Amino acid sequence: MASLYLHEGLARDAVAGSVVTLTGDEARHAITVARVRVGERLSLGDGEGVVVSGPVRTVGRDELTLEVESVERHEPARPELWLGQALAKGDRDELAVQAATELGVSGVIPWAAERSVSRWEGPKAAKGRDRWASIVREASKQSIRPFVPAVEPVATTAALAQLPGQVLVLVPGADVALTEVELDPTRVTLVVGPEGGTAPRELETLVAGGATPVRLGVEVLRTSTAGPAAIAVLNARLGRW
Repeated sequence: MASLYLHEGLARDAVAGSVVTLTGDEARHAITVARVRVGERLSLGDGEGVVVSGPVRTVGRDELTLEVESVERHEPARPELWLGQALAKGDRDELAVQAATELGVSGVIPWAAERSVSRWEGPKAAKGRDRWASIVREASKQSIRPFVPAVEPVATTAALAQLPGQVLVLVPGADVALTEVELDPTRVTLVVGPEGGTAPRELETLVAGGATPVRLGVEVLRTSTAGPAAIAVLNARLGRW
């Protein structure tokens, strides 16, 4: 099975028959960790829709070359599916972000919810965002995705209420089911609360901004699983699965 490595400098006009050189951390990982050998087939992507595939022709100490046999240019999916994930204790928010990436999310937004135990403040905000960016990058490679999701700065509830497109807040017992709501054709953001749930005044703020509370089912899911489950439902509704 092909493996994907990210090559941000990949030429968007790459053609079959050309040779691409992979250097840096990606090349070192391929050579020293994955032990890639000459003749093995790999895929290189720029994270923005272009993926080239072909056999490895040379392997050095810290670089390898790949002969391009095929070039795929992907268009972003519409509507875009975004995840507004509340910060959570332990690694539960990170698990949600990883799974959402594998399921095709277009971007993730860390949410400083009222009931979030974890707090990104000061230097910790940049560190947390960098951590999420690393998670989506690695999950994109693992799932061989042509696009690496965006990771936005940590957002307040008021900022979530002003997001473009459609905002759907996952709320157990909401009147409208996720399977029933009409979807915006451009962008849908799923908002998932922390372990303690979305606070009533936060829900009021989101609804006042135009958000719609929706339910998944009768079960109450953890913050780590609710977002990915909702994305899976929408993937099926949109015919992506």
